[in-house]
Parts: sequence; C-alpha cells; structure tokens
Amino acid sequence: MRSLSSPKMLRLAFLITCFCALSLPRAMAEPVKLAPDNWGLEAGKACVDCHSKSSAGLTRQWQQSAHAEAGVNCLDCHQAEAADKDAIEHEGSVIATIVSPKDCGRCHEPEFQQQEGSVHANAVALTRSRLPALADNVSGREMIAAGCAQCHGSEVEVRGDGSLSPDTWPNSGIGRINPDGSRGSCSACHGRHQFSKAQAREPSACTRCHSGPDSPDREVYDASKHGMLFAAHRDEMNLHSDAWVAGKDYTAAPTCVTCHMGAAPGVKPTHDVGMRNAWNLNTPVSERQYLVIFEDGDKQDLPESSPLPKRGSELTKPDGSVGKVKFVAAPDRRRQVMSKVCLECHGKGFAQAFMRQFDDVVELYNEKFGKPARAIMQALYRKKLLTPVPFDEPLEFTYWELWHDEGARARHGAAMASPNHAWWEGMYVVGRNFYSRFLPQVRELAGAEGEEIIQQQVTALEQHQWLTRPDQANPILGYGSWKTDDE
Repeated sequence: MRSLSSPKMLRLAFLITCFCALSLPRAMAEPVKLAPDNWGLEAGKACVDCHSKSSAGLTRQWQQSAHAEAGVNCLDCHQAEAADKDAIEHEGSVIATIVSPKDCGRCHEPEFQQQEGSVHANAVALTRSRLPALADNVSGREMIAAGCAQCHGSEVEVRGDGSLSPDTWPNSGIGRINPDGSRGSCSACHGRHQFSKAQAREPSACTRCHSGPDSPDREVYDASKHGMLFAAHRDEMNLHSDAWVAGKDYTAAPTCVTCHMGAAPGVKPTHDVGMRNAWNLNTPVSERQYLVIFEDGDKQDLPESSPLPKRGSELTKPDGSVGKVKFVAAPDRRRQVMSKVCLECHGKGFAQAFMRQFDDVVELYNEKFGKPARAIMQALYRKKLLTPVPFDEPLEFTYWELWHDEGARARHGAAMASPNHAWWEGMYVVGRNFYSRFLPQVRELAGAEGEEIIQQQVTALEQHQWLTRPDQANPILGYGSWKTDDE
C-alpha cells in the first residue's frame, strides 16, 4: 500500500476535501449550541422593559423570534467592548448600534464564514469599480447613499462620538463594511429584529435588490413556471422548517434560496450565494467562471479565459488585497452542484437539456451581440472617436443599457425558464436596440471609420449576413406584400 503521507496521497486527500466544500453530503447545518452561562444577560432584560414602551414594534418582533425563544436578548447581540470603534454608552451598558455578521458568528459560525467569503460580501468592491463612472457622474453622492449602497452596502463611517454618519447609515446592504471590519449584513435577508428563516427563504427577500433593469430576477421568477408554482402552493412550502431540504421538507416549488443556497440530498446549504453559478450573467460578455478559494476562506470568481491560478499562488482580490490560492473549482463542478438540486424535482435528461438551452442563449448573446458591441466600443476609444470621459455621449448610454439591462434580462430569462423575458423582454430588445440605436449611433459618430468598424465586427459575421440580403420579402413589415407574380 502507498503511504498515506506520500505526496500523491496528500494531494488526493486535499482535492477530496475541497470537492466536498462544494457539495457536502450532509444536508443540515451544524445546530447552534447556546450556553446558558453566556446568554440571557441579566442587564438585557431592562432593554426589553424600556423598548417595549419606546419601540413597541421592535420589541414585538424580537418577542416573536427564535432568539427570544432561546433566551437571547438585546444586550447579548448589541454588547460591545469600550475599545470598539462604534462603542457607545447607553443606559449603563456599552453597546454598538450595528450587530455585524461577526457578532452573529459567535453562534452562527459556519454561516458567518460562508457569507464572509462570498460574492455578496464583495458587493461594495463591485460598486467602487463601477460607481465612479456612473452614479457620481450621472447623479450624485446623495443617490449612492439612498440607492446603490442600500443594496451593495456602504463603508459605515463612525463619527468621533461613536455615532454613525447619516452618509453611510442606516444601511443594510449585503456587502456593508462594518466598523469591526466584517463585511455584510445578516438583516439584509433575515430582517431585524425577528431574523426569520422563513422570511429569508421567500423570493421577496432577494428581490428587494434583485429586481429592475440590471438584475430583473423578481420579474423573471414571477413569470416562470417556478414562480407560478410558488404562488399557487406557498402554504405547502414549509418555510419555517429547521432543515428545509428540497425533496423532503417541501416539493411544491423552488425559490431563489433553493437553487443558490438551499439544501438537497447530497448538497449542504450554504450562505455563499454565488458558489453554484457557472456563468457570470451581468457583464458585457458572459464567461464561464472558476471559483477560487483562498487560504483565508475568501472566494473569488475568475473568468475561464484567465490563466488558471495554481495552488499556493497569489491573486489580487476584488477589494485590492492579495490572497493565497487554496483550491480552484471548475465551472463544470459548479454546474454539477446546481444540477443536483434540480434533480430533486426533474429527471436527469430534463435537467441536462434545460442547462443546454440556457447555455445556448448565453452563447448566442455573446457571439451575435455582446462581443461585436464590445469590440466596436473598444475600437472607438482606441481611435479617440469617443472621449475617455464616461457617460458623456449618447452611445455610451446605449451600450450600457444593451448589455447591462436588456442583455442581462435575456440571459436571466433563459437561466430561470421565463420565455417572455428571454425573448420579448430580452433578446428581442437587445436586437432592436443593437440594429436601430447602437449601430446608427456608431455611424453618426464615426462616419466612414464607423462603417468600416461595423463591417469588420458585425456585417462580416455569419449571424449578421441577413443584413446583406435586402431584397427578401418580409410580409410582417409590409415589404413584398404588394407584389404580383409579374413583378
């Protein structure tokens, strides 16, 4: 027998461990173990007595929570050390206004670790790469506080007296950077002060942010077969279940949580909402993506076109820090885990064929519209026919909406089985605006040079060859409908 300490066997053991990180065989999370000597602080009972008068609704929410049932009170969660950046003295106790994921992690450690390294936790870093070119220019900082940051999160600013700046608080954005350095907001999904499991499993918990032109998931889900089933059978969903395992605790319909986070036989639940996503659907051109897992627990999506990082190599994270690579999961592995959830209600052939249809739509968008439009924009900037100032010319708005709004809607529609959003609200609008707005604006802006670029990037492609056949009859638009046999 080979020695278990041999290099090959150690590598095999490591790979098996990382494989299990994506699809753990146990369906249930570790139960929270509460120590009576650590919880139910006596001073916290006074909080309830006072706030039942000054904030009756807040108190009532807590009284209906699993926390209250377990004896966890206000001070147990809000307690702070005097040295904490956001610590304040309140009615004889040292507290912090913000209960951060790190605070929740004292009991909910696995969930904290999963969320801390997730794409949600990096939501502020995403806005920093896009907002300077959008919200600051097109509107202003006030809009960032009231809009963008309410979903993505803000870096909470603590003033000298320990109070929180209204420029950054209140905020329950999913990637919020808290005064204690942790990232995220548990209340973004669970809602303070009840922190309900059932609420977080509702589609509406996600669609507070995942709705609208850029991330139309609520509209797409509601119009899909899955959304229809959830609406009809909500009472059968067992949303308050402790385990909530698809195929066991409920079978009526999947929700957002089911597919992206939920448990199924052979699949453990996770608070890393992006772990199972094989594609990035909110970029100018979609790419299949590796999942990079760092030694410190952070995770990062990496386009498949990028060089595959080796174990032990260093890679820059979205927030600018550098991490050491522990493991890389291929897109097919991510797809496999997602598909395991599908198989609880669908046959293998059904699930595989659906994934193929979805992939085909993404590739269609990429090759016919996404890549040509991106190449045209790059050529215009290179030739200095567009200024480097973002969003100062009509073409930039058209391009942004082409991929960010319509293109995302088409791809999300295919991903979630909503045919109307895949076609009429999606790819049809992409095509309409590509041919009737984007290309004419390129011609108007760049003249003969623009026409040359269009010839290279669009007309020469097989998918656009119909543009070179103008004499074909088209009765739906009236052309050719008047012709006789003699014409």
